[in-house]
Amino acid sequence: MSTPTNEMEELNDLMRRRREEYHELLARNVNPYPYGYEVTDTASETLAAFRDEDAQRTVALAGRIMTIRRMGKASFAHLQDHTGRIQVYLKRDDLGDEAYALFKLLDIGDIIGVTGFVFRTKTGEVSVHVQGFVLLAKSLRPLPVPKEKTDEQGNRVVFDQFTDKELRYRKRALDLILNPEVKDVFLKRSQLIRAMRSFLDSRGYIEVETPVLQPLYGGAAARPFVTHHNALDMTLYLRIADELYLKRLIVGGFDGVYEISKDFRNEGMDRSHNPEFTMMELYVAYKDYAWMMDLVEEMLFTVNRAVNNANTAMVGGVALDFTPPFRRIPMSEAIAERTGERIDGLDEAGLRAVARRLGVDTDPAWGAGKIIDEIFSTRVEASLVQPTFITDYPIELSPLAKKHRSAAGLVERFELYINGQEIANCFSELNDPIDQRERLVDQARLRARGDDEAMSFDEDFIETLEYGMPPTAGLGIGIDRLTMLLTGAESIRDVILFPTMRPETAPGREGKKVHEHAPDAARLDESPESVVPPTNVQDQE
Repeated sequence: MSTPTNEMEELNDLMRRRREEYHELLARNVNPYPYGYEVTDTASETLAAFRDEDAQRTVALAGRIMTIRRMGKASFAHLQDHTGRIQVYLKRDDLGDEAYALFKLLDIGDIIGVTGFVFRTKTGEVSVHVQGFVLLAKSLRPLPVPKEKTDEQGNRVVFDQFTDKELRYRKRALDLILNPEVKDVFLKRSQLIRAMRSFLDSRGYIEVETPVLQPLYGGAAARPFVTHHNALDMTLYLRIADELYLKRLIVGGFDGVYEISKDFRNEGMDRSHNPEFTMMELYVAYKDYAWMMDLVEEMLFTVNRAVNNANTAMVGGVALDFTPPFRRIPMSEAIAERTGERIDGLDEAGLRAVARRLGVDTDPAWGAGKIIDEIFSTRVEASLVQPTFITDYPIELSPLAKKHRSAAGLVERFELYINGQEIANCFSELNDPIDQRERLVDQARLRARGDDEAMSFDEDFIETLEYGMPPTAGLGIGIDRLTMLLTGAESIRDVILFPTMRPETAPGREGKKVHEHAPDAARLDESPESVVPPTNVQDQE
């Protein structure tokens, strides 16, 4: 078995050889990085369109070399473009000695353009008989291409695959090259966003942009990221939600606005949380949360049809059915149904007693609403597999929502749960500025008790409400979590191209973190060939 040192030495040798090839190309007046290439065909189109009677049809493709098989005067290779792979055949007698010798300077990972005619080989594989090729990018670092062998029973065995999850998240470019099926998730994510945007646009709602850097953060219960503006010498926060700015636009006269944007919350990371995430927030004047439930059902059904061409989405072997209507149940009823405990009318002490009976830990800083939320999230959430609207939340949990029109101590709010995760959140928005001021004062008291996720007091927002905001329904949908559902992904990192990762520890320098893309000061005197990142990096979470 080779040691890590031997692996790094071998990698250094490969990189050194590629740099020698690079200089040899320059000596032959070949530009390893030309400016463009006219592509007229793709791998998948060429394979799909081939008919034996149409052999000799000329094509021009470009892609990355993923395999090479040299056989003296002829060679086979597989090119991979954004649509798939296709085999190419190069023959010295067709290309000439000089061009064929140039091909010998190419490696797996190099990007080339080829022209030639399509034919079927003796083994039946549709291929391109190359009549000319151009090097488009020389790969100076070898790909960790899987190796294959046949065991004694004749079975094909693949090893050294690029399958380590943490390394794949860190090296997403390599992940996409070596595991091209990963791209399908992000193509579906793009389809999802396009379908949602089209759904909202077709109803006349206006897409807008609001500030990412905010002097006060609000619109959600979360801790912010803090930064500093040097020129103004002021503290700013990365937004945790878009809500308060979008409501200002409703006050200003827009009847329906939405934003698809990045939000940031300074919280822990797990399979359903990333500090940087994508939200869609929608605010529609003259509507309430009951109306918004109907809209959400229709929108998610439409989006899933666009992504999966079905009424269902498969997650872990379970078919999630997006056919309206979804189940609707008040939060207190959901808790009683799942645990047998009734919480209606209980004070804070009574709720803590219920939590103890259910084995749910609570914090002394929490108020009644936070205790109810913890009971619900610990004992109920995971059971909500099929799309379910949980409605009518405690007023303490929802300082921006209208009081319930018929139930004291509650607000008109729903959260949509699917597969045990919150996907959407909606209020009949509070538009009484006096009530809103009192609620935010209560939030300030909770912050004073130690709840660092309670909302900040925003005087400018209260002032804006005092000009008058019409009755409004507001909605937020987590795009990342919805993508997980519609693609069957197990982790939020599988649907974010570049998820947040813990810094890597430098080998031999325990406790010290390094940027993985730049050599540190202790290695600046070494040659570029010797500065090689670890080949088997594990996230230290």
